[in-house]
Amino acid sequence: MNIAGLFISFLLSFGLLIIAVTVHEFAHGWVAYKFGDTTAKYSGRLTFNPLAHIDPLWTFLLPLFLFMSTGGQFVFGAAKPVPINYASLRNPKRDIIWIGASGPLVNFIFAFILSIVLRSIHSPWQINFIVENLIIINVVLGVFNLIPIPPLDGSRILMGILPENLASKYSLIEPYGFIIIISLLWLGIFGRIIWSAVNFILRLLGVLP
Repeated sequence: MNIAGLFISFLLSFGLLIIAVTVHEFAHGWVAYKFGDTTAKYSGRLTFNPLAHIDPLWTFLLPLFLFMSTGGQFVFGAAKPVPINYASLRNPKRDIIWIGASGPLVNFIFAFILSIVLRSIHSPWQINFIVENLIIINVVLGVFNLIPIPPLDGSRILMGILPENLASKYSLIEPYGFIIIISLLWLGIFGRIIWSAVNFILRLLGVLP
């Protein structure tokens, strides 16, 4: 693929990623709000406006790094974590599990709905291509965020399950989370785990044979 083709491919993937992370982050904010925490709402995060969720590192540099390092074969990223005031939650240990799980769950639901649309409506191949890629990005985003490394959603779920003393110790690795995630991605360890789970879900959705 030439430089122009790579650039167009990145812009398309990046645009679809922005849609997926916006839905993902809105879900976190909405569930936190329902459980009594208004922090996301008054921080301007309870919105479908993607500009409110973009983070220079996670939303732009990470996708660009992955896109370039894989020769345009893979793009992925995340948004700014939704701010949460645990003291405002009605039951912090229980509620943080639901808040953490809500983002990936909404991505899976979104992918499921899109897969039904894809099978039900006969559209030009260009539209099908875009919808298929949006399904894939939502599934990848959902699977990736379930990994229990801070600040990914899986860590919130795990911290809600762990006893308080272990959860506090576990949260101390969050400042190093990005380095750990990039290292595991670079070593290919995440790739094997993530793609196995992603391909399984895509087959269930009928996107892959």
